[in-house]
Amino acid sequence: MEYGVITASFVLVSALAVTLQVFFFSPISPDPLELPSPHLFTPNNHLQGVIKLGEGVLNKPEGLCVDQKGILYTATRDGWIKRLHTNGTLENWKKVHNGDTLLGLTVTRAGDLIVCDTKEGLIKVSEDGGVTALATHMNGENIKFANDVVEADDGSLYFSVASTKFGLHDWYLDVLEAKPHGKLLRYDPATMETSLVLDGLGFANGVAVSSDQEFLVVCESWKFRCLKYWLKEEMRGKVDVFIDNLPGAPDNINVAPDGSFWIAILQLTSSRMKFVHSSKAIKHLLATFPKLYDQVKAVERSAMAINVGSNGKIIKRLDDPNGEVMSFVTSVLEFDGNLYFGSLKNDFIGKLPIKTLA
Repeated sequence: MEYGVITASFVLVSALAVTLQVFFFSPISPDPLELPSPHLFTPNNHLQGVIKLGEGVLNKPEGLCVDQKGILYTATRDGWIKRLHTNGTLENWKKVHNGDTLLGLTVTRAGDLIVCDTKEGLIKVSEDGGVTALATHMNGENIKFANDVVEADDGSLYFSVASTKFGLHDWYLDVLEAKPHGKLLRYDPATMETSLVLDGLGFANGVAVSSDQEFLVVCESWKFRCLKYWLKEEMRGKVDVFIDNLPGAPDNINVAPDGSFWIAILQLTSSRMKFVHSSKAIKHLLATFPKLYDQVKAVERSAMAINVGSNGKIIKRLDDPNGEVMSFVTSVLEFDGNLYFGSLKNDFIGKLPIKTLA
């Protein structure tokens, strides 16, 4: 009898301790999050047909861009900028640092490589390997978690800040909290000043400018949508929803040669995640004990990319539904009749001839 009372007391005290830890030491203050409704597009196996470039040499290549000579650039988790030449050779081009903080990147019309560094802000990497800080502060605050960048025709660099509260390795906390901490910023190379374009974004991610330069698209990952920010004078500053109710979380976005957009989609809409977002208590629990979150996340178990017209309508969907070949695709780039895929899980860049999709 006495043993049973002691056991029950121990269980009660332990449960109370866990509860106190969850609610008083939780790093988030969560809001409910409604996941998008199921999509009509049926999953396919298109991404299982990719050709693997640089397999075993590339350490989770997240972002992709291409220069005017057709050279493909990517930033890897070991601090390298690597590039793939048109003859198929892979080059260890520039070692920026020993960190894993390099994300989105773009090549300007002048030939400069601009990279988002989640610790340093917006940086420029020159041909001789020199690194120049472009946008590191705004209004006296450090710019952290710079995510993706694009150049407009006037030379302006528009770049996203995913979260002003959580960092790269805690990105899932931003999703669990479901409060808008993201921003879209503009760097003016002429004045070397950084200004705020949009605030209150739900994990600001990929950024792309339309082929006619009339508008910019920025992805909001956990809002499962992309916004259209108008650039042309008569509508400049106006914001519309470009596409919403996406089948997952939009990551990087790139404009295609025909004026449409390719968007990498992360699997954050599973039945498990729907259950998680239905309860603040569960969110607190997962935020306090990250290993539990690892058991319910699905971003590494599949791959998806969509092609969206300039009118915001989905044209095509590409999948590897079980992550058999590709998973956690973070960027899609169309160039010279091929699609190239970056990923935060795989050790290669995927290449898929567009003609195989016909």
